[in-house]
Amino acid sequence: MAKSRSNKRKTRALNTLQEKGMGLCALGLGMLILPFFMDKSLLLGSLAGALRPVGGLALTGGLVLLALHHITRTKVEQANPLPHPSPRAPTTTEREATAAPMRQAASSWSPAVFAAIEWRRFEAVCETLFGQAGFETKSQSHGADGGVDIWLHSRNAEGPVAVVQCKHWQGKAVGVKELREFFGVMASHKLTHGTYATTSTYTTDAQQFAKDNGINALDGKGLLALIAKRTPEQQQKLLDVAYEGEYWRPTCASCGVKLVERTPTKGGAQFWGCSNYPRCKSRLPMVAALR
Repeated sequence: MAKSRSNKRKTRALNTLQEKGMGLCALGLGMLILPFFMDKSLLLGSLAGALRPVGGLALTGGLVLLALHHITRTKVEQANPLPHPSPRAPTTTEREATAAPMRQAASSWSPAVFAAIEWRRFEAVCETLFGQAGFETKSQSHGADGGVDIWLHSRNAEGPVAVVQCKHWQGKAVGVKELREFFGVMASHKLTHGTYATTSTYTTDAQQFAKDNGINALDGKGLLALIAKRTPEQQQKLLDVAYEGEYWRPTCASCGVKLVERTPTKGGAQFWGCSNYPRCKSRLPMVAALR
């Protein structure tokens, strides 16, 4: 308490010293400048001559007081350094932002990889997987695909030897309807072999239809089993393909660009919308990036 009172007295004394110094400087400057505006009469000339030395003394005295104020303040600050402010506690928003986990790629294959990536990355993984099996592959990144995501070509045959359809579904089984449509695509291209790949599962009817019509129905477990047969280098390559770029942000099926977060103007849940809106009105629920 006594130290606090002493500091307050020193502060007041320093402020007074500074005020007096500035006042004398202002007075001295005024007395030095004023004679230049006086008439050259005998009386005013004598007064002007008397003001100059007094003004010089006042200015000198003011400068001395200001110098003394500066020296004294420096010594006081050195003797009583100001405490460093304590770190500001983060706000709730900042704590949440700091604690928010970064998106981190998995180091090995598991169902979590399929759940983390968007549909276009899944198609790229499938294409790379068939490429590792020795096929030449062709695909298109967006637009109407005619029911075919990947064309498989053999070095020993002209034209495609099989087609692949990919479904990046979570929690929804592929039914017989989807496989009938795929079989129709195979027939239209006069192909007897095709692969339907999904991250999900198949209904019992769909499994039987695939078996009866030469369709290789690969579900999530089947794909992981196929990947497990690849060399460690090939498995890592597939992971690199899966986690390429913004692997979690869905791609617009119409434009091929990444979708962006949208908030309805009249309220409601956020959704994925095309960055080319209003030219393209493609959208997906925020909770999923399925196709």
